[in-house]
Amino acid sequence: MPDVTMPRLSDSMEEAVIARWLVADGERVTAGTELAEVETDKATVTFEAEAEGVLQQLAREGDTVRLGGLVARIVGAGERADGDVAPAAADGVAARPTAPAAVPAGARPAASPLARRLAARLGVDLAALTGTGPRGRIVRADVEQAANGAAAPAPAEAAPLVEAPASAARAPSGADGAKGAAEQVDLTRTQQLIARRMAASRATVPDFDVSTDVDMEEASALREQLKAQAAEEEPVPSLNDLVVMACGRALAEQPDANAAYRDGAVERYARVNVGVAIATPDSLVVATVFDADRRSLGAIARATRELATRVRDGAVTPPELAGATFTVSNLGMFGVDAFTAVINPPQAAILAVGAVKPRPVVRDGELVARRTLTVTLSTDHRVLYGADAARFVARVRELLERPLALLAG
Repeated sequence: MPDVTMPRLSDSMEEAVIARWLVADGERVTAGTELAEVETDKATVTFEAEAEGVLQQLAREGDTVRLGGLVARIVGAGERADGDVAPAAADGVAARPTAPAAVPAGARPAASPLARRLAARLGVDLAALTGTGPRGRIVRADVEQAANGAAAPAPAEAAPLVEAPASAARAPSGADGAKGAAEQVDLTRTQQLIARRMAASRATVPDFDVSTDVDMEEASALREQLKAQAAEEEPVPSLNDLVVMACGRALAEQPDANAAYRDGAVERYARVNVGVAIATPDSLVVATVFDADRRSLGAIARATRELATRVRDGAVTPPELAGATFTVSNLGMFGVDAFTAVINPPQAAILAVGAVKPRPVVRDGELVARRTLTVTLSTDHRVLYGADAARFVARVRELLERPLALLAG
């Protein structure tokens, strides 16, 4: 009788919430069957059965289960189920419902994570839809069909810009003083875990910051050339893709930066994997560009576009969120000139990237306008010292200011 335990779905995962069972208690499964949606510190993902048999659920929807904790068992042929597993039919296959159960009034409709995000974005009322997925589950096609007019979407004025967490509690506090009535909105599980990890980072990591300005004139000109030459279906590399590439090369040259602090020792990694911070409506997800030191600029551009799309569609997988040895966080697209990012333990550093803007600089004794950006490296002083951090950002700056050499290297 194989145990189903909570798998490690991200590097930083300590626990996760059973968001929704996708297989009914007592239903037969085979290896590879998606069992449940779980909400981790980074995303809502699914995990699969590794054996064949009848599922015996031991954790309920909404339960928090620690990494490695028991969530279910799979009862094989001839084995006796513990508890109240639904009895199997004579042929060993548990009876299946012939139709999806009705959703009680006010209950949260059964829908995939992707369908929920898409419905929130398009203003579609999930409660008004009939799902065509397994056991009546609402899937992406149902939402798209509703958005195209085949089903009645929610009124525009009632559709939220961001889907509210299922556990959100919105009630006036009764305080009508200088602040006016207060509204309390509970954090989602992902937001709670991010808050805990960032607070722990600030409390336990002795970090310091190093900043430098980068002349991006040649890099900007290179991007325009690549844009003019790119095939229609090919993604045009962004300036952030160049930053990721430059960081990959610099990390390969400076192994101390491609490291982590663990249990009183420094771990140096053979692979250079750059995490890219991607904003979603209700959280921040770091997806991984693997082997960023060896990839071409085009390959990095394709990887970052695909990851961003999968994150925002709720289709990103646990392996795509794991394994980063360094992180790049870019707020330049929001017009932010410079900022300091919080280190994602146990990584040794994170690079914060500001906006590329024309700024006054001195060249050959004259004041001229040049497109520049500010990068700020936040580092763990237990892994990198000041001179190490300064050398790293200087190398990143050098590579970005000479992008043709970067591409040729």
